Amino acid sequence: MENFVLILVYLLIGTLLRRVRQFPADTGTVLNQYVLYVALPALVLQKIPLLDFSSQLWIPAVLPWALLLVTAGAVLLAARLWQWPRNVTGALLVVLPLGNTSFLGYPMVEAFYGDAGLPFAIIYDQAGSFLALVTYAAIVAAWFNPAADVRPSGAQILKKILLFPAFVALVLGLVLGLVLKGTSYSPFMELLLDSLAATLVPVVMIAVGFQLRLKLETGQTTPLVFALGFKLLLMPAIALGLLWLLQPQPLLMQVVILQAAMPPMITAGALAIGASLAPRLVAALVGLGLLCSFITLPLWYGLLQGWV
Repeated sequence: MENFVLILVYLLIGTLLRRVRQFPADTGTVLNQYVLYVALPALVLQKIPLLDFSSQLWIPAVLPWALLLVTAGAVLLAARLWQWPRNVTGALLVVLPLGNTSFLGYPMVEAFYGDAGLPFAIIYDQAGSFLALVTYAAIVAAWFNPAADVRPSGAQILKKILLFPAFVALVLGLVLGLVLKGTSYSPFMELLLDSLAATLVPVVMIAVGFQLRLKLETGQTTPLVFALGFKLLLMPAIALGLLWLLQPQPLLMQVVILQAAMPPMITAGALAIGASLAPRLVAALVGLGLLCSFITLPLWYGLLQGWV
């Protein structure tokens, strides 16, 4: 519970810093870049070599893609039913399937399950959410972008994947895990990775708080309510149903469901806004989803403790 309260405090600090004139408007973006290029790779290198390989590790890698297919289908069906504009449909197709599984997911998993749950959270995020972001989301955003003349090529997408710092760290961590075989890093390397990884939670939550926005245009209430309900309630329920059939180990199952319950991804929101896809709807969805998740995530955690 103390870790959960700390996350709220960091979020509040970020929100308050937005009112301080000494902090420029792009402060949140700069902090996010630090996390992407320094703190997140350090965390991956810290945790992945300690992963206990098992036959069930494919589950957190594959489930996000199954949920993506279900969610995209639901968005297309809802868009036809309510006759949403093309930009709203495109925005939800980009943002809704992808959860905030790194910036919020890692801190929340650590707060609820400790370090033992982080390797599963990392696999869900890197093999699922991240790959979907740089492939599926990038293609959909370009396709629905009203000003786009050029679609991303396969080579460009592959380059983004291979050069993304956390993905590089994931591959390196898996190799080191096989080489080290249960042994640890040198004392200095452990100290370096621990100190850098420890900055992830406060920095990223301050950045999230700094970027928090809640504005909406006329006619976007229905898409917003649909998206929040689906992402925070229905998607983890679907994940629970799928995992119930597979019966994985309890910790893996709980972490994966909690990752599925994360609010919409901030980076996917930025991608949608950059493609001119209903910017106010996207900003409200990301911001309100984050606030609502501080209620829904503890509820899911409590339910999973009783069910799994």
